[in-house]
Amino acid sequence: MSKKLITIFGATGAQGGGLARAILAEPDGDFAVRAVTRKPDSNAAKALSQAGAEVVAADLDDAASVARAMQGAHGAFCVTNFWEHFSPEKELAQAETLAAAAAGAKLQHVIWSTLEDTRLTVPVGSGRMPALMGKYNVPHFDAKGEANHFFIDAGLPVTLLNTSFYWDNFIHFGMGPAAGPDGKLAISFPLGEAKMPGIAAEDIGRSALGVFKAGVAGVGQSIGIAGEHLSGAEMAAAFSRLLGQAVAYNAVTPEAYRGFGFPGAEDLGNMFQFKRDFEPAFRAARSVDATRRLNPALMNFEQWLAAHREAFVKA
Repeated sequence: MSKKLITIFGATGAQGGGLARAILAEPDGDFAVRAVTRKPDSNAAKALSQAGAEVVAADLDDAASVARAMQGAHGAFCVTNFWEHFSPEKELAQAETLAAAAAGAKLQHVIWSTLEDTRLTVPVGSGRMPALMGKYNVPHFDAKGEANHFFIDAGLPVTLLNTSFYWDNFIHFGMGPAAGPDGKLAISFPLGEAKMPGIAAEDIGRSALGVFKAGVAGVGQSIGIAGEHLSGAEMAAAFSRLLGQAVAYNAVTPEAYRGFGFPGAEDLGNMFQFKRDFEPAFRAARSVDATRRLNPALMNFEQWLAAHREAFVKA
């Protein structure tokens, strides 16, 4: 039998790349990879091609290229990258393009990587947190959550995959242990004592493969994934064990975090506040046990740190 072709958007990124590698790691599996990238000549794209993927060029701002990338496929993994442009409107337009193309290609299974629309819980302008860009609480959450309806209204066989905080942000987003004026290491989050679901970016892809393997069982479902739920203090303790020196947890206020001044600080400050203020519901939507059933190789935070030790422990 021929393999079921999965069109993977963001195939050279964190989530899509994880899915592409997970499928390619199972050469006797049921699926094949069509890796979508804007830069087919990049080293990451070439590596996927050498590993057995079909690499195609497409741009989420070019509807015709997106439609071509989905033609003849069994399914698609759809993801957008807010942090590339910081525009929820662009993210909404790209999601609409993805949904329309998936409907046109008559795909049998679509995974949309999404997040909660926090405005369904906290009305914009309620005073609980500052409104951003006029009509959002957490732009990179709210646009994805709002975009869910494009996939649902199109009648697609869709699974809504609700992701968690990437532990990779400790490496790539500057959130790792940093020395304060006193020279002591600390991580800073406005979480209070709340526990936050987190996951290795690579495990998002592996979990998505589990959803594709489950087939119709996941269609019409909203599935949340996480590798572990940890407090700031628990993450700091894990860093302390890794580094062999004390790492403190600096429980700043959301107001202070929003004022840190880096691009996206206000968005992330509101995001962490949302996770803190609505901890029970946010965590309940992301079962570690259910994630492990999809992805038996799921890592916890300690395992992820060990796998990325060189990023934190200087020679």
